Amino acid sequence: MAITKNYKQIFDELKKETGKVIIGQEEIVEQIMIAILCDSNALLEGYPGLAKTLTVRTLAQIMDLKFSRIQNTPDLMPSDITGTYIIEESGGKRNFKFQPGPVFANVVLADEINRATPKTQSALLEAMQEKQVTVGTQTFKLDLPFFVLATQNPIEQEGTYPLPEAQADRFLLKIAVNYPTYEQELQIVDRFTAESKDAKLKVMLNKNHLLTLQGLTRQVPIANDIKQRAVKVILATRQNKEVIQYGASPRASIGLILAAKARALMQGRNHVSNEDLNILAYPILRHRIILNFEAERKGMSKDDAIKQILDKVK
Repeated sequence: MAITKNYKQIFDELKKETGKVIIGQEEIVEQIMIAILCDSNALLEGYPGLAKTLTVRTLAQIMDLKFSRIQNTPDLMPSDITGTYIIEESGGKRNFKFQPGPVFANVVLADEINRATPKTQSALLEAMQEKQVTVGTQTFKLDLPFFVLATQNPIEQEGTYPLPEAQADRFLLKIAVNYPTYEQELQIVDRFTAESKDAKLKVMLNKNHLLTLQGLTRQVPIANDIKQRAVKVILATRQNKEVIQYGASPRASIGLILAAKARALMQGRNHVSNEDLNILAYPILRHRIILNFEAERKGMSKDDAIKQILDKVK
């Protein structure tokens, strides 16, 4: 497969266009794009006010995708997400008509997903995995491409319901959204306190382009030794019992190799490198491993445990 530099150019221009609205956060934009190229979902975790929602909305606009936002609250019902049947009167007759919910979009932003109850969280599961929604006895196919990009705040424990492991595992990446640097924050202040001007965003990709790029992602070659290292890294999460209580499933192996292919495509390379694995192991594994008591007592973070494994598995 001949991957030209053209793909790198496409993604560089897309990042540049995003930069008209979002200052910094290049890594976040790249990782969201990787999830999209892998036809998968991503979970963004960061403190309030770090432009998580704005980033997702901006990317949907640049890719000309239908965008919808679900604000998760404890009283949100599953039907508020999937849609429901309503009674419609016409010609003196009453009929049931399906009213689609906000999940019927290409990019669904589930804001503060850990504020919804487990029952409501699970309403997203079928859509995330099967790309379809079942209401009553009917199943509705979702328009492709379809992605759930969810956000959660790490600090607000009041009124939150932790994501069950099975649902967290449905997210390809858990993206850590960090604070901007001093220089970036100065630019943010300048941009958003000056005279209000809406940035004119160019559409860079459309649905068909994305579906083609998703196909190309899977065609990126990967050397056997790099593929074996990816699987060994995942295997090490199950064997490193002195730090990790529960390791990652084979879904993590698939995800790591696929995400590494997507990063290679975005960089205009026709092969996967060890650097791709090292960078993507963090968002792939963050939500898939559970540290044991001893590691937590030492104040180890999940990222520390992942780094330890990457250093060991050469």
